[in-house]
Amino acid sequence: MAEIKDTIIDGKDAERHRAKMAKRKAVQDAEVAGKTIEKGLLIVNTGPGKGKTTAAFGLALRMLGYGKRVGVVQFIKGKWHTGEKDAFAAFGDRVVWHAMGEGFTWETQDLKRDIAAAEAAWARALELIADPSISLVVLDELNIALRYDYLDLEKVVAALKARREGLHVVVTGRNAKPLLVEAADLVTEMGLTKHHFSAGVKAQHGIEF
Repeated sequence: MAEIKDTIIDGKDAERHRAKMAKRKAVQDAEVAGKTIEKGLLIVNTGPGKGKTTAAFGLALRMLGYGKRVGVVQFIKGKWHTGEKDAFAAFGDRVVWHAMGEGFTWETQDLKRDIAAAEAAWARALELIADPSISLVVLDELNIALRYDYLDLEKVVAALKARREGLHVVVTGRNAKPLLVEAADLVTEMGLTKHHFSAGVKAQHGIEF
């Protein structure tokens, strides 16, 4: 008798669940159907948490999966050898990669050198933005260059807003400027709940670089 009772209860639960999910599907389908705009997005990954660049490269991989071309400009990084650069090299000329950073500001300790590197990286970024064969441009750590005023914020934001139709751009780095946040279509704030660095764990291959 116990087995029969459990089967009846499970059957009722299953039917309630089916009805609930059917209503949920109707709501979701209506919401999806109401989204009709297709456009190139300006995406900003910022915040103190880990994963801003990693998320950007995840989008790059997704874009490559559809046969598209991707451009990457790294504004601060460049001294370290990274696994992602090697991995993307397997896609040949479908990935245009420019690691133009001179290292973190506390390493260079040279303001003129940092500004010159940022300006050179931005010039390369503008070339990628103008290239009609590229569908996604990742501007890695551009937020850091803007934070330290290595580049003219208003000019950068104006250029990003005026990007060609259909182009997606991802900007990464902490402390995104309010003007950039306002201009963006999507902003994700990576929160820091817990980090292994605080426990003395060093940067490791495949995790940090």
